Amino acid sequence: MDAHLGRAATTGRCPRRPRLDPTLRGWDGHTRASACCGSPTRKRGQEQQALGRSRGGFSTKLHVRAEGKGKLLTFLVTAGERHEQSMFEPLMEQGAIKRTGRGRPRLRPTCVVGDKGYSSRKVRRYLARRGIRAVIARRNNEPQQRDFDRACYCQRNRIERLISRLKQFRRVATRYEKLAENYVAMVTLAAIMLWIA
Repeated sequence: MDAHLGRAATTGRCPRRPRLDPTLRGWDGHTRASACCGSPTRKRGQEQQALGRSRGGFSTKLHVRAEGKGKLLTFLVTAGERHEQSMFEPLMEQGAIKRTGRGRPRLRPTCVVGDKGYSSRKVRRYLARRGIRAVIARRNNEPQQRDFDRACYCQRNRIERLISRLKQFRRVATRYEKLAENYVAMVTLAAIMLWIA
């Protein structure tokens, strides 16, 4: 037998055990993960790079705000497990549109159309304070709206079609970039291509 067999490795944080023959693997009596090598925790900088675990797996979430004709105005990138409502207010505070005449760029739309993911008192209060009409579908456990504008709500398909067009760009649909700023640059280029098309 080798003279070094059973001797602890001198390099690294935790001593490595000698490898067993493939036929004997699993018979060493240590089926748990090693305590000295650490547990699978979140890596540093993962949140800053907009990476996180969601129900669909390890992913990035793209929060999008579009204008009435379905063109991308602004977007935010977060980790996959972040909820839509957490990014609603920052998304509404950016994406100003230049007026046809004189005056400051217009930031507030006349109405906001959203799905049930944006249905909450906080979002409705935010829109009401700014004089924006909320056309957001309510959940089953919420009181239903009597004056719900279904014709306006049907225009929500424009943002769904925008997401489908963005997914046609492979680098947007499947994130190849490690850094969030590079991914944001790719989404920006895709949005420019959609605007000039």
